[in-house]
Amino acid sequence: MGLGYLIKRVLTMVPVFFAVVTLVFFTIRFAPGGPFDEERRVPPEILENLNKKYHLDEPLYQQYFRYLGALAHLDLGPSFKHSNRTVNEIIAEAFPISFELGTYALLWALLIGLFAGGMAAFKPNSLFDYIPMSVSIAGICLPTFVIGPLSILLFGLWMEWLPVAGWDEWPSKILPSLTLGFAYAAYVSRLTRGGLMEIRNQDFIRTARAKGLKESTILIKHSLRGGLLPVVSYLGPAFAGLLSGALVTETIFNIPGLGRFFIQSALNRDYTVVMGTALLYFTLIFVCNFIVDVLYVVLDPRVRYE
Repeated sequence: MGLGYLIKRVLTMVPVFFAVVTLVFFTIRFAPGGPFDEERRVPPEILENLNKKYHLDEPLYQQYFRYLGALAHLDLGPSFKHSNRTVNEIIAEAFPISFELGTYALLWALLIGLFAGGMAAFKPNSLFDYIPMSVSIAGICLPTFVIGPLSILLFGLWMEWLPVAGWDEWPSKILPSLTLGFAYAAYVSRLTRGGLMEIRNQDFIRTARAKGLKESTILIKHSLRGGLLPVVSYLGPAFAGLLSGALVTETIFNIPGLGRFFIQSALNRDYTVVMGTALLYFTLIFVCNFIVDVLYVVLDPRVRYE
């Protein structure tokens, strides 16, 4: 994979990013309501001054080009609902918490998923296969807003093992990250099992068995590199999904992450915060997929890009 491919991948982001900016900008502006509609007691002259301050009195196309100009300088604008705060400041404060939550959830997903999938592939058609795969189906079917309250009820209220809200000490981070990562662990386990089962029928695996190697050695040294390719392909969108999908988890466990700001801003028509958060998530998805492309080639040299 040469430098030309990397440059081509980065350049493809530019028109897609521009299209996302345009789509999100006009979609949210055409939605009913405005950022100051709930300010019913504000006199009309003050409301007019507010619209003038934030350039909401200008034609929509002028607002659009004004936003593009500010975005070129990495300025996401002021928040309409959070006084004296910019979108850059809100993201800088809240995004590290969401990123930390997503990272812990991904680590749990990999730890649980790889172990369960590897065990199922090592002992196919046995209890070591049926039990983890049955649990993974439950993890895929149960949404986060069901797993979260159940984990709070079980581990927080009944057993009193872990805190049920906040994001302070490490015990308060276990339940949210497990809740968010459980569904992804289910996908990882099934992808791991499928990849390892498929690789077991390859010629080089038969050769390793003919040499008398143990099944555990074949699994660890020969099967993992090729068998984990489906998992690697899944990691890019999975991590981006963990960050953008933390909205429900942050709300359930009262975590001051970016997801809560996004939901509140969407309800309050805080245009700039919604725009900034959406563009941040899009950038993360692109970066994650780009990293996965690179890792895929490292793990599978047969893949070539022109």
